[in-house]
Amino acid sequence: QVQLVESGGGSVQAGGSLRLSCKASGAITSEYYMAWFRQAPGKEREGVAHIDRRGMTTYADSVKGRFTISKDNAKNTLYLQMKSLKPEDTAMYYCAADTVVASALSPTWYDYWGQGTQVTVSS
Repeated sequence: QVQLVESGGGSVQAGGSLRLSCKASGAITSEYYMAWFRQAPGKEREGVAHIDRRGMTTYADSVKGRFTISKDNAKNTLYLQMKSLKPEDTAMYYCAADTVVASALSPTWYDYWGQGTQVTVSS
């Protein structure tokens, strides 16, 4: 069974940085498509970044140039490096995984989700 556990969230001021981690059970990062999503109160869950099995990445326009998704297959861990954070980045951040993904940043394609880690950016 796939288990995903996020960590690394916290509170930062605008312009600051955070690195989120998602520890996966088993050899997930090398075999699955993986992504980061976020959900702010009252808003729909939105895709932030995706990485495929070869390491090719896709980003939402709102985070391009500021966020970097990466993975360490030896550690079965997915990362999201976030820089130049803005108050509008405040949300619960989730990692997700699946073996078949037709739309990289659409949450409906992912069956496996972590519990989330909160990111709060103050102005």
